[in-house]
Amino acid sequence: MAVPKKRTSISKKRIRRSIWRKTAYLAAGKAFSLAKSVSTRHSKSFFVQQRRKKNLD
Repeated sequence: MAVPKKRTSISKKRIRRSIWRKTAYLAAGKAFSLAKSVSTRHSKSFFVQQRRKKNLD
């Protein structure tokens, strides 16, 4: 038979939430930095294949 578990304290809940938010904040910062470097073409670690225009001579 299922037994109800003890309630998690508010402080533990806040600690876990702050850790999750911190990792999400760092991941968002890295993604934004990469997007900025790709858009300004100053990226050294991310390569975008350039399409060449065909000459119609």
